[in-house]
Amino acid sequence: QVQLVESGGGLVQPGGSLKLSCAASGSIFNIKDMAWYRQVPGKERELVARFTSSGIINYADSVKGRFTIARDNAKNTVYLQMTSLKPDDTAVYYCNMVTLSFVRRDYWGKGTLVTVSS
Repeated sequence: QVQLVESGGGLVQPGGSLKLSCAASGSIFNIKDMAWYRQVPGKERELVARFTSSGIINYADSVKGRFTIARDNAKNTVYLQMTSLKPDDTAVYYCNMVTLSFVRRDYWGKGTLVTVSS
């Protein structure tokens, strides 16, 4: 059974920084993408950043230049370094992993809350 466990969320002041981590464990084969999404109440979950197996990185326009995604394939871990945080970044952040063997499978963490407030 595959599990994704996020850590690193919390309360931070505007302009501050946080680093999220997500470690995957279990029977994991052929990881394709690792990504971070976020969601606020009443809104759809949105992609924040994605790191594909071929090395392509995508960011949401709202976080470009402020957030950095990194991936450690040896540890099956993905990170999200967040800087210059704004109140609009407040959300539950979810880790996502896509594997592709014969079929595509999506795995999700339970989420970690990031609150940006003074």
